[in-house]
Amino acid sequence: MRVVLAYSGGLDTACILKLLIQRGHEVIAFAADVGQQEDFAEIEQRALATGAAEYVQADLREEFVREYIFPAIAGNAVYENRYLLGTSLARPLIAKAQVEVARQEGGDALAHGATGKGNDQVRFELAYAALAPDLEVIAPWKETEFLERFKGRSDLLEFARQEGIEIEATAEKPYSTDENIMHRSYEAGILEDPTEPPPADMHKLVRPIEETPDEPVDLEIHFKDALPDRVVDVTTGTVYDQPLALFEFLNEVGGRHGIGRVDMVENRFVGIKSRAVYETPGGTILHQALRDLEGIAMDREVLRLRDSLSPKFTELIYNGFWFSPEMDFIRAAFAQSEELIDGTVSLRLLKGNVILHGRESPSSLYDRELASMDVEGGYDQKDARGFININALRLRAHKLIVKKASEA
Repeated sequence: MRVVLAYSGGLDTACILKLLIQRGHEVIAFAADVGQQEDFAEIEQRALATGAAEYVQADLREEFVREYIFPAIAGNAVYENRYLLGTSLARPLIAKAQVEVARQEGGDALAHGATGKGNDQVRFELAYAALAPDLEVIAPWKETEFLERFKGRSDLLEFARQEGIEIEATAEKPYSTDENIMHRSYEAGILEDPTEPPPADMHKLVRPIEETPDEPVDLEIHFKDALPDRVVDVTTGTVYDQPLALFEFLNEVGGRHGIGRVDMVENRFVGIKSRAVYETPGGTILHQALRDLEGIAMDREVLRLRDSLSPKFTELIYNGFWFSPEMDFIRAAFAQSEELIDGTVSLRLLKGNVILHGRESPSSLYDRELASMDVEGGYDQKDARGFININALRLRAHKLIVKKASEA
């Protein structure tokens, strides 16, 4: 059988590659570049040395930013009020590209190395089901034979040693990481004690506050239909108007100024609570800027309705339902809400803070005269008496009923 394996070059997928070959499968190692800081030439060398029949790599960074990250931020997708979904967003894209490779290369099955305790297994396999229900799915971490043979990391390391598999992992690695252009995450190992702070040298993208510059940087972020269109570094005058370059700049400048660290205990889809630490500098800046622009450019009731659906939108992303009819429905509704959310937000980055300075929009719903306390602006304050009386009717009725009940 010809198998396309989602291959990262890490311990799990390296061992799974060898095991699939030992089972008699012809394996294509598929590596997706979603912005992780990896040496892909070395990953290819390790895959072929381990026995992969082919190595296929896809640069998905531009598509990831444009088609996944930006729409998620536009839809106010924040899991449990804190997590901006970096890993969750990358998995359906990787799975889609993996399916495309299987179609192009005549694959019979799709394989991944996600653990049976985590969320990624669900995200990969739900995407496979939606996009390629005819292909077999191989998920070793849910196979009895695999679980009996490999109780944990030490068994995998020993297998790699016996088989001469080149890996970077060591038994001393203190936590697990996942990285893409949206974020870098950390979990497991020493982070499993929720009372212990992360080690000082763990973070790679976001500086600690005490190491950030004392001088701020000022930015202008321009949006078109709720999507980032241009970023201007006011401090230097540099303009970024391509999605990937724009987002890479926000990651760099945000990380330099200490933006986007999150340490939380979240609820996995499978029902397990998990402690995770995230670094999401660029995403944090865009999220705060767009929420500010919506205040001036989005109708009140549309905003409330959108925000009533945002938790479901977020849940679908986190749980792996990016390719689903309910996601299609929500995204179509959100696209309508995002029309005319155009404008510019001015902000300052300083010591871990995104400080909003101003916002303007050609489709602004803000009327300065109407809002003013100094001029009438077309608003008759006497009308407020009737407005209040109508809204007070039910309150008065409720009070009378309570009073009667207490006197009975």
